[in-house]
Amino acid sequence: MKYRTRTFYTDKQKSEMWYLWQRGESMSSIGRHFNRASSSIFPHLAQFGGIRPPQRRRSRWALSLTEREEISRGLVAQQSFRSIAQSLNRSPSTISREVGRNGGRQTYRAARSDQRAWDCAKRPKACKLSFNEPLCRFIARKLRLKWSPQQIAGWLMRRHPDEERERVSHETIYRSLYVQTRGVLKKELQECLRSPRAIRRSRHATQKGLKLRKIKDAIPISERPPEVEDRAIPGHWEGDLIVGSNNSYIVTLVERHSRFVMLAKVENKDTQSVITALIKQARKLPKDLYRSLTWDRGSEMAGHRKFTMATKIDVYFCDPQSPWQRGSNENTNRLLRQYFPKGLDISGFSQAELSAVARQLNERPRKTLQYQTPAEKFEACVAATS
Repeated sequence: MKYRTRTFYTDKQKSEMWYLWQRGESMSSIGRHFNRASSSIFPHLAQFGGIRPPQRRRSRWALSLTEREEISRGLVAQQSFRSIAQSLNRSPSTISREVGRNGGRQTYRAARSDQRAWDCAKRPKACKLSFNEPLCRFIARKLRLKWSPQQIAGWLMRRHPDEERERVSHETIYRSLYVQTRGVLKKELQECLRSPRAIRRSRHATQKGLKLRKIKDAIPISERPPEVEDRAIPGHWEGDLIVGSNNSYIVTLVERHSRFVMLAKVENKDTQSVITALIKQARKLPKDLYRSLTWDRGSEMAGHRKFTMATKIDVYFCDPQSPWQRGSNENTNRLLRQYFPKGLDISGFSQAELSAVARQLNERPRKTLQYQTPAEKFEACVAATS
């Protein structure tokens, strides 16, 4: 029987591995860099949940190996602790404690004592959540409601501005989820995150671009009024489709000023179905709260002129290969993947179920709104127009 040999990495290689991972390289790419299989990379990264552990450093007040060697030589020469301390510019009590905890004058060894000090320094600070059970339960409850760690941390900061014990950073929540040795939040809560991956991914990781088509008589985004860009005036929307398996689709609409979300059920991707659904959604809102719509160049919007004629709402199209020009909608679609993961057949969801998802999303606090909810912001807009 043939056994696979275990792959080892030096400390220098591990440091380089973390550097490549933080830079956004894939595991396959990192494996090729070391001429190793990508499967040998995952265990090293997964041990810390994809989060690079902090580099260990000695305190500048701690005894160095060189100083310990001087102590050892002084003990062999029968010098007193005071004499050794004077030569090292240290306190005599420091030398006395160092020798006493490492076997005394007769058995003291510099290298062994230095390694013991380094090993004893491995005393990880207890996670803040490990001694605050009520806060742990609150975070777990909000994660199950699809709140992100950043939304939870921001809401706690807003709710408890002067109570340090009742607040926690989003990074602490992520680390408690991905580094299970902390023993605070259960691993299954990772499935509540928007990207339910096994380990954290670098923010520099690349994403595939979108294929965009030409649209006849499309009004380019460059002709969109300047008032839309600064988000000061409500009523300007961004739209797109979420795609599921078996040719299933959902129309997603996001209002730029408030980030308010609406979802519409469509039978398929043909322009007739999409335009009909968009017209129906537009008629639910006051005219002042639906002034324009920005879309990408997908073929589902080939009938945009019919939509404009029926609603008096202008449609603007992003430049080719520029999904960032609909940033609010792109971000919202990513949030919606918590509810409609890729590969799921979404044709079975009713309009009532889609509206319930939109409502839950609109009731989450948003960092970009200073942790107000989109629902609060949109209701204020409705009140201002009535």
